[in-house]
Amino acid sequence: MSEFSQQRLEHRIMEAVGSLIVSGAIKNPHLSPFTSVTRVELSPDNASATVYVSSVPDNRIDPSVKALESAKGFIQGRIAQILKTRNTPVLTFRRDDSYREAERINRLIDEEMKKIDG
Repeated sequence: MSEFSQQRLEHRIMEAVGSLIVSGAIKNPHLSPFTSVTRVELSPDNASATVYVSSVPDNRIDPSVKALESAKGFIQGRIAQILKTRNTPVLTFRRDDSYREAERINRLIDEEMKKIDG
């Protein structure tokens, strides 16, 4: 599969999972409606996909990841209907802390700039 096709499939999975979360199709009280899919990494053979999620209230991300993991079968079934591919990748959900790391780096840069200016 070409890199373009794999990226397109990753994007479609990302959109599908995101729309299931926003629409409330996943009926789990621990899933925060503010959970968003940040990226999807598809294995080279398309057999598995890691879905990275984040949440605005940071304390809600772990329960949301657990809720998505428990609804994995339902989500994969819906993705199979949307993708219409021969095989549907097995999904794994992980928390994405990249935004927290970016905030930390920005804070360090700001502190160093203040030292240089002051």
